[in-house]
Amino acid sequence: MAVSGSMVGAARAGLAGLDELRRFQGRMLDRLGFGPQQWPSRVLVETPAMRVRSYPADGSRPPVLLVAAPIKRAYIWDLTPEASTVRRVAGAGFAVHLLEWRDREPADADQGLEAYADLLLGQAVEAVHRAAGHAPVLVGHSLGGTLAAVFAAAHPVRVRGLVLLEAPLHFGADAGAFAPLVAASPDLRPLQPALGLVPGSLLDLATVVAAPREFLIERHLDLLSTLGRPPGRLHLRVVRWTLDEFALPAGLFIDIVEDLYRGDALMRGELTVAGRRLGPDALAVPLLTVADPHSTAIPARSILPFHHAAASPDKKLLHYRGDHGVALQHVGVLIGANAQNALWPQILEWIHHLPGR
Repeated sequence: MAVSGSMVGAARAGLAGLDELRRFQGRMLDRLGFGPQQWPSRVLVETPAMRVRSYPADGSRPPVLLVAAPIKRAYIWDLTPEASTVRRVAGAGFAVHLLEWRDREPADADQGLEAYADLLLGQAVEAVHRAAGHAPVLVGHSLGGTLAAVFAAAHPVRVRGLVLLEAPLHFGADAGAFAPLVAASPDLRPLQPALGLVPGSLLDLATVVAAPREFLIERHLDLLSTLGRPPGRLHLRVVRWTLDEFALPAGLFIDIVEDLYRGDALMRGELTVAGRRLGPDALAVPLLTVADPHSTAIPARSILPFHHAAASPDKKLLHYRGDHGVALQHVGVLIGANAQNALWPQILEWIHHLPGR
């Protein structure tokens, strides 16, 4: 059945109501004391689409720019003093910066993958480079890692190194639980004028439908396993974060679905950004990749083929096998105790030995 503009409009109205309910639930969790406990920062650069936060460092090591996924708030990188990638990186002596994506207006609905992965991320990279005097190392999680990989492939001289944390790079049939959902959906490009801003609740529903084990069943099992213990509080803070989505421009949403997930353009070397056709052979900066072999949402087969095919002269692959008390295993790589104690020391050691640029 064809999807009409009026059907899209009705769905958007319903999802907008669901968004408001989720925001209300988030405010209730805030009042119960489960909001984020972020480290003080200063704003290095700010535009209507993004801002870069800078944090105090304990040393003078190279600058690191953390790139959040563009679908939820960036404070998952700095959730509490005990569960904070920001503080872990700064404590190792690196000048750390966090790229936050911001709420968009309907006038921004046409901004797509190139705007995010080239123009906006480029503004953040330039601000960090100017402040620190050196090209930054990009560290991206999930779709934030995808954006970082696209930027590094398009602009290798502007990036010192690239760390990808469970970031999908190879799509199509190997895109994991999302592949059947995308294959069953119609071509979204004719619907772009009617979509405008895509409600965050649509993305949340899509993840639950595509990967119920990872985003629903395991989440409840995680809560049961941590009730009455300190990890239970971290679990509830992550739940609060999951309620803090914002809408995506239709252009970005459609480019992700059609060019990446359906067309697998990046892996095929057919993604055009900044006037260049990009693929694994264009990624020539040092590369460290982290994959979770048990993930269904971002399975290893959506990560490893690109990693192995990348032209990077220095490549390292690490496996992360999950944590308890993190609600969603997909964010455990950022806040989990095992990740903080075992994984991040290896990541930071690798960054420390990168050649200067």
